Amino acid sequence: MSLETRSGGVCELCGSSEGLSALEVAPSDGSDEQSIYICTNCKTQIESDTLDESHFNCLNDAMWSEVPAVAVMSYRLLNSLGRQDLVDMMYMEDDVKAWAEAGISNEEKLVYKDANGVILQAGDTVVITKDLDVKGTGFTAKRGTAVRNISLVHGDDKHIEGRVNGVKIHILTCFLKKS
Repeated sequence: MSLETRSGGVCELCGSSEGLSALEVAPSDGSDEQSIYICTNCKTQIESDTLDESHFNCLNDAMWSEVPAVAVMSYRLLNSLGRQDLVDMMYMEDDVKAWAEAGISNEEKLVYKDANGVILQAGDTVVITKDLDVKGTGFTAKRGTAVRNISLVHGDDKHIEGRVNGVKIHILTCFLKKS
């Protein structure tokens, strides 16, 4: 079965039907089973390693694909986006998981810790330990403010992302404690 037939003529990650082409999921033998059929937008972001988190909300569906190559790419992208909460929900056979892990560098496996050295995960709730002036917003994030459902900042284990007063901000982990 060709990639186009398998995908139904749409991107296997986001469902777009614009500018479709094949992408090998390394390490690969070049077969259709180890490739995915994706749109130009997804391919450009994957190859440049500049991921738009809002575009890749589509991974909430793609991660459940029965096609191993699609599941592997979803796993890797979710890891890169710091969405450990979704990665933890995925189930893959051992050989498929090993394939997915083979494409993730150790650099991407950062450990995020709060001021007390407690490991933080995406989706955790943290409490701010010091009044912080929030640049560009005109308000101060007060000590004791709970920040729920945090996101981990890709490539930087010293920052997390969360909402305070309805504004998404980056906060240094040294000013947080897990609650």
